[in-house]
Amino acid sequence: MYKNSSAVAVLAFAVAVGTLQMTVVVPLLPGLERQLAAPPTTVSWALTAGLLSGAVSIPLLSRLGDMYGRRTMSLVALGLLVAGSALGAVSDTLAPLIAGRVLQGAAAPLLPLAMGLVRQAVPAYRLPGAIGVLSATIGIGSGGGMILAGLLDGDHRAVFWTLTGLGVLSFALVAAVVRETPTRAAGRPDLTGAALVAVWLVCLLLAISKGAAWGWTSPPTLGLLAAAVIVAGVWVATARRTAAPLIEIPMLLHRGTVGATVASFLLGFALFAAITTVSAVAQGTLGASVLQVGIYLLPTTVLMLVVSVLAGPLMRRFTASALVAGGSALVTAAALWLALSRSTDADLYGAATVLGLGVGLGYAALGTMAVEHVEPAKTAAAGGINALVRVMGSSVAGAVGAVVLAGGGAGWSFGVAALAALLAALFAAVHGNLLRKAPA
Repeated sequence: MYKNSSAVAVLAFAVAVGTLQMTVVVPLLPGLERQLAAPPTTVSWALTAGLLSGAVSIPLLSRLGDMYGRRTMSLVALGLLVAGSALGAVSDTLAPLIAGRVLQGAAAPLLPLAMGLVRQAVPAYRLPGAIGVLSATIGIGSGGGMILAGLLDGDHRAVFWTLTGLGVLSFALVAAVVRETPTRAAGRPDLTGAALVAVWLVCLLLAISKGAAWGWTSPPTLGLLAAAVIVAGVWVATARRTAAPLIEIPMLLHRGTVGATVASFLLGFALFAAITTVSAVAQGTLGASVLQVGIYLLPTTVLMLVVSVLAGPLMRRFTASALVAGGSALVTAAALWLALSRSTDADLYGAATVLGLGVGLGYAALGTMAVEHVEPAKTAAAGGINALVRVMGSSVAGAVGAVVLAGGGAGWSFGVAALAALLAALFAAVHGNLLRKAPA
């Protein structure tokens, strides 16, 4: 058993680099509109494409990691991150930039892959601390993406070249330091399921992002929506007949996990809808630089990290569903604050503080809420689905937020984020109460 603690630090660095790519594009979007002469609903795909790719990559690469080794798949994910970053850095038009973002999104599974590797790298008594370190790097990476974009003055080429360098360094460190005791799962990857999930999500998000421009009742929009429904139906049917499907449909609808699933989707949606709108408001209305956008959101970043690390004592006193409901309520309050008042620095800093408290608390408890009511053998599947739907919610927010922001203004966009967070709070509270009353 390989117990070198340096492996934990290397894997934490890799997870942080992989998380950077999810948020680094957010403050770049207004500048990309000008540089690439593209409308907001089209430029938003620079964000949506990476998140969508991550949603498909999480279950696929996790399954491949079980079959061919998590270290190998971590190196593959980092290699795709490097390739995508380099492609984005040399892009002069939106199409290759989006292609690069698709490759970057393959880094999203680094967290579940790293968690599997850490189980072999450290003794059992140190495992909770090591897992906590890996989870905390999500907050560092998420906020660090905003700061990185600001320090490089919003230059997307410099940002992507920096990600390229960080990816190369991370690849080299993982290759040199991390070792794995081979354990190979039987079966084969569900490539058909991955393709079907990607197709119906792209059809849905493309219809949402372009519906206002094409017309909501136009043949292209209606055709894409119909295709999304049909392909989603085919995916569900094939997943139920597949021995090892990409996503276990019964687990997706399990009465013990469905509350966490819905709340995770809605909370992921609310967070990305809020931060993308903050970026647009700060740069468009207040004339802030890209660096200032990162500073406005710094309270969110810091509190996401601090609260997620310190949430353990709260989870010993309160149920996970209650904490998710409370965190979602705080996110609702932050979004409503910005929907009603966003004209001063105090508004942005104050709302960002409340947002960080809410998201930190909600995200910390979601993992427990997802697995506490399933049998131990299904814990990994439940946790993976929870992470997947959170990324799906974020990708939907990228498309929906751009449409609402372009059509109705920032107030409506923050209002949609508040509504999603409120529904997450209500669903978590009601579902948690129903489970407490249900017979064991």
